[in-house]
Amino acid sequence: MREYYDARAPEYDEWYLGVGLFAERDRAGWENELEVLFDTIRRMPPTRTLDVACGTGFLTRHLTGSVVGVDASARMLEQAAGQAPKATFVQGDALALPFPNDSFGRLFTGHFYGHLDEADRARFLAEARRVARELVVVDASRAHSGIDEEMSRRVLNDGSSWEVFKRYFTGAGLAAELGGGEVLLEGHWFLVVRAPV
Repeated sequence: MREYYDARAPEYDEWYLGVGLFAERDRAGWENELEVLFDTIRRMPPTRTLDVACGTGFLTRHLTGSVVGVDASARMLEQAAGQAPKATFVQGDALALPFPNDSFGRLFTGHFYGHLDEADRARFLAEARRVARELVVVDASRAHSGIDEEMSRRVLNDGSSWEVFKRYFTGAGLAAELGGGEVLLEGHWFLVVRAPV
């Protein structure tokens, strides 16, 4: 999976921005909901936050307080450092976080949890509980998908094709899976759930 994200790093944000290979997709309301997502992230109370699988820093830059981003992909971290220059970035494994217990007030993750299989979800949640007091998950809303999960084919600008496991969530379903929590945003495209860990 790291190879896929290394390859995709320079073009990852094209998905958010609706350009390149994503320019022709019909995503009615996407731009407005993306702004609501940014606002939802910015309105969370500032705290020491760990952004796990931070990718290019596209969402990281909206976090308030002291922010540390971690990602397995060095190429993603290069992009993130440019987008969120106030944050600190560390290369590391999201399922074996390189931080001591109780290091953060919040663990934040965007569009990562929905790629994890059952065993990796358990490992990730155990790590979240170990390092932080609160978990915030941003992921894909079930509202725009006719399915709960799939193997999704991703094509990059160079023509390479990758298979990626992807899940879609309802607010109540994700909150229950995280052990309870509050739905901060449940839109057509995006979902944000905050849960105590």
